[in-house]
Amino acid sequence: MYRNEGDTPPDIAATVNGTGAGLTGLGPLLVSLQLTDSAFPSGFYTLSHSLEGFAQAGAVDPASLPLLLEDLLLHGVGPADATALALAHRATASGDRAAVVRIDEHLLATKLGREMRQAATRTGRQLLDLGLEVFGRAEIGDYLDRVARREAPGTQAVAAGVIYAATGVPVRQAVAADLFAFCVSFAGAALRLRLTDHRTTQTLIRGAAPLIEETVEAALRRELDDVGSTVFASDIMSGRHERAEARLFAS
Repeated sequence: MYRNEGDTPPDIAATVNGTGAGLTGLGPLLVSLQLTDSAFPSGFYTLSHSLEGFAQAGAVDPASLPLLLEDLLLHGVGPADATALALAHRATASGDRAAVVRIDEHLLATKLGREMRQAATRTGRQLLDLGLEVFGRAEIGDYLDRVARREAPGTQAVAAGVIYAATGVPVRQAVAADLFAFCVSFAGAALRLRLTDHRTTQTLIRGAAPLIEETVEAALRRELDDVGSTVFASDIMSGRHERAEARLFAS
């Protein structure tokens, strides 16, 4: 007997509405794959995460590229953005909207350079705007409204935390997905800066997998007072990059 096509089962309806349920339980995974795809136009893949500054200064080469990525993961994006994402995810899931704003403000305050602050808020606002259109979740719309009213800065990591929580992606998977996106963005920048080739780029990303796992577990254990980066060379290179005569990337 054929099912009446007007009667959509609850699990399919949930998937269509962006809650991440679905027939196979793959909804959260599919959400994280979409959000981390380089074709998702949040602007995240226009960033080099200070790599262009290192390249302009002659401070990185193909041999030292994995070491720089390791430092940025373990001492930069991990303690800062990844931790803030995890905290924002939990606060969103528990309905604590004020806590999300506090996390957002704290993360922005840890970004020392103008370029990094602008990159974080520009990509974060774009992510929220597009996330609302794609997933249609009330939590995303609420936070986008707060950002639009300038009640919150809307950094990329916090925006991602809100969207992942709203779409039912577990916090550990959410942090891992965003860190993977960071590594792909970094590797893509290295490719465009001719610090690597397409094949070696894949080796670089795969080599970062254990570091991603380590960074995720550390991020999940931290509290708000722990949020902050200690990769000061990255801040210096970003500051120099702001005044560079020619730039391929926004950061």
